[in-house]
Order: sequence, then C-alpha cells, then structure tokens
Amino acid sequence: MTEVLYDRAALLDPEAGTVTAGQRVLVRGGEVAAVGADVEAPEGARVVDLAGRTLMPGLVDCHVHVNAHSADLSGMSDQSPAYIAATAAVELRAMLHRGFTTVRDPGGADFGIHDAVAEGLIDGPRIHYGGKALSQTGGHTDMRPRGRGVRDDHHCCPDMGVVCDGVDEVRRAAREQLRTGAHHVKVMLSGGVASPTDRIDSTQFSTEEIRAIVEEAEAANRYVAGHAYTARAINRGLAAGVRSIEHGNLLDESSVELFLEHGAFLVPTLVTYRRMAVEGAEYGLPEGSLRKNALVLDAGLRALELAHEAGVNLCYGSDLLGGMRRHQLEEFRIRGAVLPAVDVVRSATVTAARLLGEEGRIGRIAPGALADMLVVDGNPLEDLAVLTDPDTHLKLVVQGGEAKVDRLSRA
Repeated sequence: MTEVLYDRAALLDPEAGTVTAGQRVLVRGGEVAAVGADVEAPEGARVVDLAGRTLMPGLVDCHVHVNAHSADLSGMSDQSPAYIAATAAVELRAMLHRGFTTVRDPGGADFGIHDAVAEGLIDGPRIHYGGKALSQTGGHTDMRPRGRGVRDDHHCCPDMGVVCDGVDEVRRAAREQLRTGAHHVKVMLSGGVASPTDRIDSTQFSTEEIRAIVEEAEAANRYVAGHAYTARAINRGLAAGVRSIEHGNLLDESSVELFLEHGAFLVPTLVTYRRMAVEGAEYGLPEGSLRKNALVLDAGLRALELAHEAGVNLCYGSDLLGGMRRHQLEEFRIRGAVLPAVDVVRSATVTAARLLGEEGRIGRIAPGALADMLVVDGNPLEDLAVLTDPDTHLKLVVQGGEAKVDRLSRA
C-alpha cells in the first residue's frame, strides 16, 4: 500500500481557524493515517518536503453546473449528450486544477458523469449530484419560450430539470432522481435569472408539493436543496423541511430565524451575478435574463452579511455558466470583502462537508479523512488571495492520496 509522508507542513485546520507549523501528515491508501509533529515515516514511504508551505483541505464548491457549457440554458436540451459530457469533462479537470476536490451539482450532472470521475475515466472533483432539478410548469427549469407547448423530459436530454405538477407527479419525479442514486433532490422554490417565463419574486410549487418532495428525499435518507431568492420563497421551503437554500439574495430576518431553527444551510453564489452582469451576454445569457440579474445583484452581499452575523451555516457556491466558470475562485474575494477569511475558508471546507453528509471525510486533514489536500504558498487565513490565483500560489493538489497537480518540483 502506497504511503506518503508530507513533512514540514504548516497545517491549516479550518475548524479551529489555525495554521500550525512543523507538522507531518502521513497518507496511506488514499486516506490520512496520522497527523502530528512526531509522525514517523514508515519504511519505504515517500517523503515530500513542503518546506513550510501551507497544507490545507481540498476545496468544496456546493453549487456548480458541470454540464452548463453555455449560459443559454434553453438550448442545452437540443444538444447531443455526448457533446455535453465532453465539455463537462474539460470543465471538471479545470475545477480540480483550481483546487476543488469535491463539488455538488444541484441540476444537470447525473450518475454517468459521477461514475466517470469515480472510476478514474476523467479527472475531476468528487461529484455529489442531484440529477435533474424539479420545476413546476413555467418554473425555473421550464426553459420553453412562451410560444412552445411541447416539452421532452426524456432522461437523456442534457437539460437541467424536469417539469412536474401536483403531489403525485412531484413524488414520482423525486423518486426518479433518487432511483438513479442522486445525493439530493433539487427543487425550484422561486423564479430565477436564467429561466424565460417566470418572475424572480414568484413562489413555485405548493406547500403540499414541497412537503411531498421532502418526504421522498427523507425516506431515501437524502435531503432537498431549494433554489430561492425572496424571503417568502425561502421561508416556505425551510418550513417544509428543505435542508439547503441556494442563492438566498433577498432573505430577511424572518428567514434567518428559520435557518437557525432548522439547522439549515445557505449557499450564496455571489460571483455568478457579478460575472453575468459583466460578460453574461458574451456567453449566451438572453436579454431578459440580464434584466432579472440586476434585481438580485447587489442584494446578495447584504444577505450574506445578515446570515453570517446571525450564525447561519454558510457554504461556498459559484453557480457560474459557460466560459464564466473560469471565475470560480472569485467568490473567495467577494466574500472576503465583508467576512473574516477564516469563515470564508470554513464555508468551502468543514461547513460544506456537513451539508454533504461527509463530515470527517472531507474538509479537514485528520486521521480517517480522505487525503484530499492542497499545498499553497502563503496563509489563506491571512490573505484569501492565496486561493484566488492558483497559477501563482497553488503548488499541489492531492485527491484520494494521488497528486493530480504537482508544481512543487518547479517551485
């Protein structure tokens, strides 16, 4: 069994919010076997001298869309699944090279792309996928223009959602995603930016429909992630048992109270609104979506501050589309302008691990955890820019004990 000892590491513990110099980390068989200043190198183990660089857990992005190679989501269902898979493979490798060793895709990724990564057919972060997101007619993943009445919800269509109405239909739709092995079920609780016929301030699905979806996820020991912007939409979801709220730009104090009451998670995605405002049109975002983007662009930062001050569980998310996905790390900079660096790092490590049900396995470097680790020049707890410029600062990406990116030899 391969053993590697990482020596002279400045070990970043996101839970404690500390960086401890002079540490040694022994990796055995894809997991962390031992951590400490006095860990001995077993006979035959390879020793990697980090020379005081920071060793930290791999990053987790809780909101990506690996299939969304374009911001024109309405056109994806007419494209070849083979083409979509090829573009996803390219993007997944890029995400891994940015330092993301795990991602959650709440709409689009399926068991096929998950298995391709898990089996080593392509390089990429570990994928927690939700399959197709659930939308009501005219909801956030109903991408038909007003004049089109026909919709093809065939499983192999590479779009991001399925349309369902009524308690019986939503139960069947949730069961269908869970049948494929989905780690969660995504439900559209409000209108969205990229959809052509709904309003940002709408609520979607009845309370009975939302509860039915939650019941099905809980029956399968899974959870529901809910897309929502306004406090009204957020609160309906949280009261019905939705575990994570995606975006949440227009939440208020009443929403915060429900987050805390239910121990729910908020996944802000501020970078996507910034980038859509600047280059959304270049990557296919329709004019109507650009107008809707302006409604939520500035409110997101205020919502983030409100949630943080109250102690809401915050997770890292990017939600970028098409060529804008290259800005995935910019979310660190945006959040760091208003939040302590340690809390931003926690959102992409230990808090994300709790949301994904992977606490103790990812998000920390500790015995028994998966050996998903980064080596960086500098201390992210003092300067988040260390994480936003991987070409300069990211020296090593280890996933499951295997070096996927190695720039140490050039350091």
